[in-house]
Amino acid sequence: MKFLVMWRMELALLSSEMAAAVARMPRYAGPLEERGSVIARYHLVGQHGGAWIYDVGSNEELERLLAMSPVYNFARYEVHPLAEMPDQVS
Repeated sequence: MKFLVMWRMELALLSSEMAAAVARMPRYAGPLEERGSVIARYHLVGQHGGAWIYDVGSNEELERLLAMSPVYNFARYEVHPLAEMPDQVS
């Protein structure tokens, strides 16, 4: 199951803890990319946040991975399920 997860930082919560959480995001992402749970990561240009594409086995797995994210308590999330589009329509 693939999901587009867009997360944006809540700047009202700006603190040294938030900055430290953002700095930990690359270390969080590395193992997820290596095992294929995250297949793409993008920065949202002109915003504070990112767009990640997760490939997970269940909604529960996605929920667990999001909750483990260093920025979980500082970000607002939008989760969009993705579906494959056929190359040809018959």
